Amino acid sequence: MAEAGQETRTETATADREIVISRIIDAPQELVFEAFTEVRHLSQWWGPEKFTTTTRSFEFREGGEWVFVLHGPDGTDYPEWIRWRRIAPPERIDLLHGEYPDDPNSFETFLAFAPDGAATRIVMRTVFATRELRDAAVEKYHAIEGGRQTLSNLAAYVTGIVGKGAQG
Repeated sequence: MAEAGQETRTETATADREIVISRIIDAPQELVFEAFTEVRHLSQWWGPEKFTTTTRSFEFREGGEWVFVLHGPDGTDYPEWIRWRRIAPPERIDLLHGEYPDDPNSFETFLAFAPDGAATRIVMRTVFATRELRDAAVEKYHAIEGGRQTLSNLAAYVTGIVGKGAQG
């Protein structure tokens, strides 16, 4: 019995510090992945509903950074910073996300893209340094709903591209 408990602890060592959101998107894996690689795509869908994005700088490569401002529907601006840590096309992107470089409250996000028939399953796993930071993100910034809305925006964007391609 103790061994089983130990296994569970190992499997969920970060469970109290993470948010996992997944979605099946009716578009090919390469297109869903590509939507993360170019600012012309990201600026069309990134963020929760009714948010917009202004990019200050963007370099999509391992070690590269994306510096941007997320504009809330109430007029609040949120400075944002991402460092791309690992890029494995078209299966995986790992990133560090905060308000600025060396932000002590930054968090890691691991994005996995996998074919699901003609569609793509995306899994977004975000890991915070502490449970308290995770809980604050959920309570103050509605991180779970915001993550779901962001993936919904991504789905609408890429399926729109697929639909336009089918028409043309």
